[in-house]
Amino acid sequence: QVQLVASGGGLVQAGGSLRLSCAASGRTFSSDVMEWFRQAPGKEREFVAASSWNDGTTDYPDSVKGRFAISRDNAKNTVYLQMNSLKPEDTAVYYCNIRRGPIVYWSQGTQVTVSS
Repeated sequence: QVQLVASGGGLVQAGGSLRLSCAASGRTFSSDVMEWFRQAPGKEREFVAASSWNDGTTDYPDSVKGRFAISRDNAKNTVYLQMNSLKPEDTAVYYCNIRRGPIVYWSQGTQVTVSS
């Protein structure tokens, strides 16, 4: 069993930056994939970033590529999402997860609001 706690959300002006954190309790495995998603009001949950715990390979959708960066601190069992050049359309509740084979563990959400 893994528990995830997401934090770091807040209110920021357009063009600003935020760093989200996702702390995992419990054991992690090299085959785990860490992901960030977001969900804006009235919209479906959207993939934002992914990182393999094993080799650190990353993946981003075009909407955030070049602005967002996922990273991890293995010693702290924590994954980060650095968000730069934020836009009002980035406003959403952000969630992290660990994808372990067919099982996905989710964090609670952290609100990110970008004002224009």
